[in-house]
Amino acid sequence: MQMSNFTSDSSNEEPGVLRVYLLGLLDFDAALALQEHFVDEVASREDGSGILLLCEHPPTITIGRNGSRADVVPGQQELKQREIPVRWVSRGGGTVMHSPGQLAVYPILPLNRLNLGLASFVERLHGSVHDLAAELKMPVEPSGGTAAGIHGRCGQFATVGVAVRDWVSCHGLFVNVSPAKEFLRLVRPAGEPGYASIQQQRQRAASMHSIRERMIRSVATRMGYSRHYLFTSHPLLKRTVRKVYVPA
Repeated sequence: MQMSNFTSDSSNEEPGVLRVYLLGLLDFDAALALQEHFVDEVASREDGSGILLLCEHPPTITIGRNGSRADVVPGQQELKQREIPVRWVSRGGGTVMHSPGQLAVYPILPLNRLNLGLASFVERLHGSVHDLAAELKMPVEPSGGTAAGIHGRCGQFATVGVAVRDWVSCHGLFVNVSPAKEFLRLVRPAGEPGYASIQQQRQRAASMHSIRERMIRSVATRMGYSRHYLFTSHPLLKRTVRKVYVPA
């Protein structure tokens, strides 16, 4: 693993590598704009190189193709008072509550050049979470590889919701590491037992740094990348300017 400063010149990059961006706390809209930029970049390439974005978001609710406004517990007035925006997004999966303490993992990969179909790609994302759980010795229910949610004994702690454009993946995977319980209760998808976190399931503190490192390693391996390079910034990046309130 190599840590690098960002360079905008990817033309000399060796083929088949994964560029990993560790972006800290980032507004959802800024992350979405950066993903769209990278989708265009990856689609224009001819090799199998890909990009992995990892970040946390300020409190934000996103509703995917299988979600509904009925999944959101607070009314519009309460959401406005708490400064929690709601975004409808063109990804699979349902409604997701994002907040500090949740790790967002966005793989932007050329699926056709990696010889991956959509189902196989989603299965590998599920597998990366199961790898993480196994390393943490945390029991996980079988998910079948295609369901949006991944559950442990306390409830759903990870969600998969992806989209594909020009055979390049975007959106991705959300892992509840240690978000405030208050945020977990703001979304209640129909038929689901509720959301939980790794910290709840293990009943002790969970390190975001450690979980992030494990997820990078697992996703890279599952997607067939033997080399990856780390970056901590991008010139298009706009970090959050919102006040973030995390309950005690």
